[in-house]
Amino acid sequence: MHGALESGRLELPPEVMGQLMPMFLWLDRHGGIRCLGPTMAKVIGEDVIGTRFETHFKLGRAWSRREVGAGEVGATQGRRLHLSLLRHPDISLRGRAVEIGPNGREGVLLNLTFGIHIADAVRIFGLTEADFAPSDLAIELLYLREAKAAVLGELKALTGRLEEARRSAMSQALTDPLTGLANRRAFDLALDKAIAGLAHGGGAFALAHLDLDHFKAVNDTLGHAAGDHVLGCAAQILREETRGGDVVARVGGDEFVLLLRGALQSERLKALGARIIARLEAPIAVEGAVCRISGSIGIAVSSDYESHDAEAMLADADAALYESKRNGRGRCMLVRDLRPDAEVSQAG
Repeated sequence: MHGALESGRLELPPEVMGQLMPMFLWLDRHGGIRCLGPTMAKVIGEDVIGTRFETHFKLGRAWSRREVGAGEVGATQGRRLHLSLLRHPDISLRGRAVEIGPNGREGVLLNLTFGIHIADAVRIFGLTEADFAPSDLAIELLYLREAKAAVLGELKALTGRLEEARRSAMSQALTDPLTGLANRRAFDLALDKAIAGLAHGGGAFALAHLDLDHFKAVNDTLGHAAGDHVLGCAAQILREETRGGDVVARVGGDEFVLLLRGALQSERLKALGARIIARLEAPIAVEGAVCRISGSIGIAVSSDYESHDAEAMLADADAALYESKRNGRGRCMLVRDLRPDAEVSQAG
C-alpha cells in the first residue's frame, strides 16, 4: 500500500485507506497489527501497532482462535467477520477480510463496521459522522434509530396530551362549571353505580337533597353575581362537611344532591344535616352587603328499601325536602321519620 498503479494493480497509502475505510485493519500473516484506520485507532488505541489481533478482539463464528494463533489468516479470504471488543464485550463489529499480495504474503486487510450496538459505540468512543465512511450504512441506521426514538417520543407525548385532553373533557362534561362540583350527569352515574353495587353486596348509602332557602332574594336584591358567590360558598361548605368517598353535585339553580356512604344511623345523618344548615345560615359578605340564606334537606337511606330503585329514592328525598320547607325551612328530615300520611313512596 504505497500509492502506485502498476500493471493494473492499485496500491494506496494508509492515509488514503483511512479516508476510504476509517475502520480498516492491516494484519500480517501472524495476526499482528501493521496499520489501522483513524476510527479504529479511536476504538482500540493508536499505540497498538505490533500487538496481536486477538488481544483486542474476540472472534465470532467466522474465525477461530486456532486460525489466528497459527498464522492462518489467509484462510479468512472473503469471509464475513463477526467480532466483539474485549474491553467492551457488548459492542459487536462485522465486516470482511481479503488477502494482500500473492498468497497473502503481505497479510490480510479487514474492513469493519459496527453492528447493532453502533449507538453505544458512538457514545463510548465519542464518534461523529466524520468517523464513518460515506458509504457506511451504519451511520444511516443510527440516524434512523434516533429518528424512530424521536418519533416514538413525540407519539408518546402526543398520546399523553390526548389522554390529558380526554380526561379534561370528561371532567368538564361531568363538572358543574360554576361550583366545580359534580353535575347532574355525574351524579346519575354515581347513583346508578351505587344502586348496582347493592345487588352485589355493596355498601348501603344515603341520598340527600338540599335546596337553599331565601336564595331567590339574594339574586333579586343583589344580582346574579352575588348569587353565584353564594352558590360557591355553599358548594365549599358541602365539600368540607362530606368525605372523600361521598359525591356532591349541583343539579339545579340552588339545588344540590349528596350521595353519602357509611355512618347511616339517623342521629348521624341528622347531625350532618344540622351542621350544614348552621354553616349555610352564617352571614355571607358580598361586595359590602351581607347575604343570609339557609337550607332545607331531605334524606333517603338505601337500606330502608326492599327493591333498589334510584327513582324511588330520589322522589322520596325530594318529598322529605319539601316536608322540611313546609315545617318552617332550615330543617333536615329523613324519609324514615316522616308521618305515615306524608306524600312519600317509602318501602319496607
